[in-house]
Amino acid sequence: MARIIVVTSGKGGVGKTTTSAAISMGLAKKGNKTVVIDFDVGLRNLDLIMGCERRVVYDIINVINGEATLNQALIKDKNCNLLSILPASQTRNKDALTLEGVEKILEELSKDFKYIVCDSPAGIETGAHLAMYFADDAFVVTNPEVSSVRDSDRMLGILSSKSRRAERGEEPIKEYLLLSRYSPERVKSGEMLSLEDVQDILSLHLLGVIPESKSVLTSSNAGMPVILDEKSDAGQAYDDIVARYLGENRPHRFIDDKSGFFRKLFGGK
Repeated sequence: MARIIVVTSGKGGVGKTTTSAAISMGLAKKGNKTVVIDFDVGLRNLDLIMGCERRVVYDIINVINGEATLNQALIKDKNCNLLSILPASQTRNKDALTLEGVEKILEELSKDFKYIVCDSPAGIETGAHLAMYFADDAFVVTNPEVSSVRDSDRMLGILSSKSRRAERGEEPIKEYLLLSRYSPERVKSGEMLSLEDVQDILSLHLLGVIPESKSVLTSSNAGMPVILDEKSDAGQAYDDIVARYLGENRPHRFIDDKSGFFRKLFGGK
């Protein structure tokens, strides 16, 4: 059976789609047959970052409605033949996603893929709920700012209570922290939360810190997951994250823990 990963946060603009693209590419580059699904119905940005927007003919809603087969909708990645993309629809409403339809797709994908990465939309509505409902692992992406951490904390409550695992009384979803757009310099000047602050609030296992980097935007505009930019800090950070997730012991980089200023705002000790 495939391992289902949801990339989530609750808040928009924190780097979920960038992370979904990088993580899925990283898993595939390490020899794992992987598929990444865009659950952001109505917007659809994953195909842009993956550089396959002109190859989208059918999408996840077409498959759910029986208008196309899963094989027709899946797009093979141009950089790695072990990676496939299932795009979202730009023209349908989020309510077009159904629990039964998503379950059927995941069951079918599980026969052929080792990892299924679900790129969750922002918020806690239908798309976000269905992206996380069947998950085995959750990559919680947060920026080092108060509103982002608060929304991630809320999402943790939903992950622990509204997933299929929770309903069945099974082992909980494994939750991992990915701290994105981190700048040690801005931490030192008191402009953003430190890693220690964020960990005190969320109490999650740290999978990695992604530094602020112009390469993220450059790669996105080029239709290329940033993990393929091996010279960039962000690309290296995502490579470390994938390696740690797969069990490799790598030291954390791009971290500065000296500031604890904001911890007091949250009643931390």
